[in-house]
Amino acid sequence: MIIFRRILRKVVKIQNTFLFLGSLLMIVLASYLVVAVEKESFPTFFDAFWWVMTTVTTVGYGDYYPVSFAGRMIALFLYVFGIGIIGIVIGKVVDSLSSFRIKREEGNIVFKEKDHYIIIGWSQKAKFAIDEIVRTMPDADILIIDTLEKAPLLKEHIHFLHGHASETEVLEKANIKEAKAVLIFANDQITDGQLNDGRTLLIASAIEAYAPHVHTVVEVMEEAHIKNFVHVKVNEFIISNETISSLFVRSAFHEGMSRLFGQLLRRSVGEDLFHVPTNPEWKTYKDAFNALLDSGATLVADRDDLSINRSLDKEIPADAKLFVICDENTYQTLIQNIS
Repeated sequence: MIIFRRILRKVVKIQNTFLFLGSLLMIVLASYLVVAVEKESFPTFFDAFWWVMTTVTTVGYGDYYPVSFAGRMIALFLYVFGIGIIGIVIGKVVDSLSSFRIKREEGNIVFKEKDHYIIIGWSQKAKFAIDEIVRTMPDADILIIDTLEKAPLLKEHIHFLHGHASETEVLEKANIKEAKAVLIFANDQITDGQLNDGRTLLIASAIEAYAPHVHTVVEVMEEAHIKNFVHVKVNEFIISNETISSLFVRSAFHEGMSRLFGQLLRRSVGEDLFHVPTNPEWKTYKDAFNALLDSGATLVADRDDLSINRSLDKEIPADAKLFVICDENTYQTLIQNIS
């Protein structure tokens, strides 16, 4: 018994790859030997394989069993060593699954997917952003980076990485160079706008140094701080305080303004704002405007230029990025027709 325990202890220490391959080899070899010595009891290799598997997993249906001395010796070997080894293999599989779940919860991962969206800084706003991404692109991979002890949200396409986003090692684990976009949210725990934007600037600078080409959207607390980002390649700024305050005032002056903005910003409500690729047949903005209008969509902007209705005779530049207002069905029809 002591020798048996020592053998099992050594087996436990064997690397998983060798243990799995050894177990597979043992099962195949035992199946082959049983067929060789028990041709009448085990007509085919699969019958022998079935008996070996039910034996080492302690199921034991009893539909097949050896009757010869050699066959029973093989069975004794499987009873003594096979069941123990397979038990260890099953234990390692369960342990690996448990370890993987724990690593996901603690954010101890290396993300290897591409074209994912990275959310830096967990907050209620970040949760709303994730909900919007999921509604717009249900299969999009999302990676949350924060210093929380456990993942705030975990689903099939939502992952968590523990660490400071200003550290290169963390950005490397996040595979940020292959990311579709990065969203940097302000820290709700920091009430000082200057300190909050300083933290955001540090993170944005680290991303610029490591992955300058990635599309970056940054939330800043005060518009005056944007000039401090002049050396950092940030694609878009969301001004938190000013945006909310402005919306409050406009809603007070004009009833329904907040609902209008909400409808344009959320995919789940009414008409939405969509980006549509340019059509080679469109030479001027008027061509695009009329064609889109006939399809049920209204052309409203080229990037941040909202003066389309006063520029209809102008030629559409090669780098144009057109935005329209329409419903989801109209948008899908437009994309199919243009492509």
